[in-house]
Amino acid sequence: MTVTFATSPDRYRHWTLAVDGPVATVTLRVDEHGGLVPGYELKMNSYDLGVDIELYDLVQRLRFEHPEVKAVVLTGGLDRMFCAGANIRMLAQSTHAWKVNFCKFTNETRNGIEDATEHSGQTWIAALNGTAAGGGYELALACDQIVLVDDGSSAVSLPEVALLGVLPGTGGLTRVVDKRHVRKDRADLFATRAEGFRGRTAMEWGLVDAAVPRHSFEEEVARRADAAVAASARPADATGVALTPLDRKDDGDAVTYPYVTARIDRAGRRVEITVDGPGDAPPAEPAEQGAGYWPLAVTRALDDLILHLRTNEPELGIWVLRAAGDPERVLAYDAQLRERAGHWFVNEVRHYYKRTLKRLDVTSRSLIAVIEPGTAFAGLLAELALAADRQYMLEGVYEDRDEAAVPATLVLTPSNDGLFPMGNGLSRLRSRFWGNEQDLQAARARFGEPLEAAAAMELGLVTLALDDIDFEDELRILLEERASLSPDALTGMEANHRFAGPETLETKIFGRLTAWQNWIFVRPNASGPDGALRRYGTGRKGDYDLKRV
Repeated sequence: MTVTFATSPDRYRHWTLAVDGPVATVTLRVDEHGGLVPGYELKMNSYDLGVDIELYDLVQRLRFEHPEVKAVVLTGGLDRMFCAGANIRMLAQSTHAWKVNFCKFTNETRNGIEDATEHSGQTWIAALNGTAAGGGYELALACDQIVLVDDGSSAVSLPEVALLGVLPGTGGLTRVVDKRHVRKDRADLFATRAEGFRGRTAMEWGLVDAAVPRHSFEEEVARRADAAVAASARPADATGVALTPLDRKDDGDAVTYPYVTARIDRAGRRVEITVDGPGDAPPAEPAEQGAGYWPLAVTRALDDLILHLRTNEPELGIWVLRAAGDPERVLAYDAQLRERAGHWFVNEVRHYYKRTLKRLDVTSRSLIAVIEPGTAFAGLLAELALAADRQYMLEGVYEDRDEAAVPATLVLTPSNDGLFPMGNGLSRLRSRFWGNEQDLQAARARFGEPLEAAAAMELGLVTLALDDIDFEDELRILLEERASLSPDALTGMEANHRFAGPETLETKIFGRLTAWQNWIFVRPNASGPDGALRRYGTGRKGDYDLKRV
């Protein structure tokens, strides 16, 4: 089965969006029979990947198509049930890879909600009209504020440890203590108490921000939405930019979009991804170009391609990254993203590109950047090279090819110094030189300068710089060697190397939490024939191997 991540509001089966001036209401009412794959029903507003694909699309459209929206109220469409979390039957029948990718995409979508609150002036407020369990509570945790109806029965809970033998896979444990600052002993009790907590206790412990009777529930939610609207700097009179359908073509072993091409080498277990620079200078008014604005078009294509390859092509373990075109035109757009950063649309494009680069950072594939004549690794596209695990740069030109070719260059700008931070809160440049301040300062001193191979190598910006006699052979050996190594070992190695420096909520979720969830998912206590996931709903508890490992 091939999963597509492209959707639109007219195709939603599980979500509805209502916009009333500066306040949008997003309602989850899951179609029980609308599962992405056969074999389970989505009862009690439980969700699967298909539900989250719609939510991701909805979050994106609110940011780009509704600049007038300053507060988003997230609520449930069932009586006394907000959301029961990820569907257990779906998890029980899914392969390990499916479960891991599902949790990763779900986490990225939750982070997108938090990013909208922090950087777009769209404050998300969870209006829990009923019980929020597991992933349902984690969805609420992604919001800036949580209001729980206090009706004597509605509760918040994380029952995974107690009932399923797994962890809250979309950041629940981390957000409870790191974001909501719940005391660790209380967090321990909460995460092992399957029924969770209701009303006053949930509020006193910090699990929710307010617990109010049903008769005043809507009033409290409206009050908070109005306060968020008053505090937002989003423009009230701007015209939204429609996220029109992607122009994507799949032709056997090639996937093409405007500005992005992926060519698959199945024998080599790799894909060659090329990003093309713009054909024209940046427009005076970026929003007037809409979805055709070059940085947005590139970002949307990369986002879709990453998700497609990650989900549908798991055996392509090596992604070779190239950038082609005129570096000067790339740099003109790069400068515009900085100079017009206060414009709502440019701000959204910048943060979307940031989030897409973060998605690349946490993708379990080997990333190799190839820098050759004709390259456009400059400014914002240089981030792709910095995101790679290794960078190979040709010194000079290919002597037996285009006589008019000029040596490849790499151009860094102030954009590479924090405009697109990683999950650790640092720029990729600072992460590269973590603990080596002198090297970082040396690279900063050369911002704006086209750096040929020798200079890039001296500054530590590439892994190897080779002449045309050795370049292709060294690259071939690297790719063949990489394809021969254990994918599991590579995933662990790459994830550790990519995130130097401080630990943040995001690095905990994608590093620590994902690693442990990944391990727990393959243990028989959870996923074995007598494990808790398999036995859930049968009336029989999981048969645990009681040895601590």
